[in-house]
Amino acid sequence: MKAADEARLFRLFQQRWAALGTISASNDQSEPYVSWVAYIALPDLSGLVMHLSRLAPHTRNVLAHGRASLSVSEQDNGAVNPQELARMSLRGAVVELAREDASYGALKAAYIARFPDSEMLFEFADFSLFVLSLDECRYVEGFASTHRFKPEHLSDIAARLTSP
Repeated sequence: MKAADEARLFRLFQQRWAALGTISASNDQSEPYVSWVAYIALPDLSGLVMHLSRLAPHTRNVLAHGRASLSVSEQDNGAVNPQELARMSLRGAVVELAREDASYGALKAAYIARFPDSEMLFEFADFSLFVLSLDECRYVEGFASTHRFKPEHLSDIAARLTSP
């Protein structure tokens, strides 16, 4: 993968809004459920942090099943064929981060820095930080150009693109 393509992938991790796919916890049918969530990427791209309410169906689904998928795409400005847009699908285990966890304070601060309007939501008892630890990233650069990455490969890309 070329450096320009790695940079494009890295920019996708810097988006703020993504589709979160979960398995419904409300019945025995294992129905898929998709919603939209705000997120931040961990600096080494090993995972994503979301601030979710237990009142939301996607959060109940995550708590019941412990796994999810998140999809992000380049912005569609209508100028090109949408199949040419870079996009990624991420999947992995999701865990709720306890407020007592050693990383909670830093992740909360990073989340608020990215989403200042979310600060007041941290006072609500139903909201918690959740971390999606990545098992795999499927990255589509554009039409017919696909790559799969394991977390260690994403961390290598992050290190190359963020080192001085």
